[in-house]
Amino acid sequence: MNQRSTSKTGYLVRLAVLIAIILLLEITNLGYLHISVLEMTIMQLPVLVGAIVLGPTAGAILGGVFGATSFFQCFGKSYFGAALLGINPVFAFIVCMVPRILMGWLCGLIFKALARIDKTRFISYAVAALCGALLNTILFMSALMIFFGQTEYIQNMMGELNVIPFVISFVGIQGLVEAGICFVAGTAISKALAVFTGQERKPEQV
Repeated sequence: MNQRSTSKTGYLVRLAVLIAIILLLEITNLGYLHISVLEMTIMQLPVLVGAIVLGPTAGAILGGVFGATSFFQCFGKSYFGAALLGINPVFAFIVCMVPRILMGWLCGLIFKALARIDKTRFISYAVAALCGALLNTILFMSALMIFFGQTEYIQNMMGELNVIPFVISFVGIQGLVEAGICFVAGTAISKALAVFTGQERKPEQV
């Protein structure tokens, strides 16, 4: 087996492991935390780690798996997701899938761009990890407002609030907690994994 084949095999193995982690988080319910109407997730963590270490394409694939688990939550696991599913299943699928795919892809692109100018790479890991968490929230809320913003369900939730105050109140504390976890854990895990797999000097361009 030549070096290129070995590198490709290693890439696929690491991608498969990260997919398995996402599915495990879904199966064990550790990836989604539901407390009354409060819904938090750490599912974006393996996505952004994969995007940073394996590249934008892997990030998009992992984001798609994340999105699929998010859509699965709509079938009785998430009250909010079930409500969106009841209003429009196609729009609910788009809102669950597209933002997560874009998040993974963009996170990988951000890291690649920063890695070209960041000699230490530490800033690249940290910024990309934080961007992954923020993009997940921003893209999801944008899609939510585009496809469901004018529905009676969302309008009742908004009350007298305009779009921006509603988004801020909807994201709330859980958004900050998710961003903090992804920033700290995502930076540390990505850095450690890149060093362990020998990609610290030259990340895979896939």
